[in-house]
Amino acid sequence: MARTVWDSTVGKKAVMAVSGLIMLLYLVAHMIGNLKIFFGAGEFNRYAHWLRTVGEPFMHYEWTLWLIRVVLVVAVVAHGVSAYQLSRRDIRARPSKYVHKKPRASYATRTMRWGGIILGLFIVWHLLDLTTGTVHPGFQPGHPYQNVVETFSTWYGNVIYIVAMVALGLHIRHGFWSAAQTLGVGSRTRDRALKAAANVLALLLTAGFIAVPVGVMTGVVS
Repeated sequence: MARTVWDSTVGKKAVMAVSGLIMLLYLVAHMIGNLKIFFGAGEFNRYAHWLRTVGEPFMHYEWTLWLIRVVLVVAVVAHGVSAYQLSRRDIRARPSKYVHKKPRASYATRTMRWGGIILGLFIVWHLLDLTTGTVHPGFQPGHPYQNVVETFSTWYGNVIYIVAMVALGLHIRHGFWSAAQTLGVGSRTRDRALKAAANVLALLLTAGFIAVPVGVMTGVVS
């Protein structure tokens, strides 16, 4: 039964929608947590420590954090695989180019695939930069505030992050509405509200995430 659902186009779209919403919920929580950096090093570092102690004493140190990471990895892989397979299926369904030019799609729609690739690469870089410190020369374990400030004190750190967040905003703008349609939430009367919600959500998340490097660049966070 599960294999039959996965093999169908509808099933893959449903997997994309559900996994996308899981990641969206995480992004909202992650953005709110990131904004704590504007309250100073003590507040931000306490927040980072709290993430590792959530659920204690029932859950051991970092168990909840690792559980969240596992769920996110599964969601990212499921989202990426289903997107790739749907793309290949779409290409096979129309091997030759259209005779007439297709109607012009929105910028977000036309860049969904490239946006997904950009975000995938960014996730890898972001983990190597602020989680493992592999690509972060001055990385200090246990000092998240200082690590974030150092990352956004470099021009390339700012460029990579801001470009990725713009791609994220475009991805959410189209993806949120598309997920609503796939899950049957959309309708003729709700489409306008859903599109407005997608625009607002994309704008808030993009602005919220970009606020951190801008805060460092302007000296508000130092």
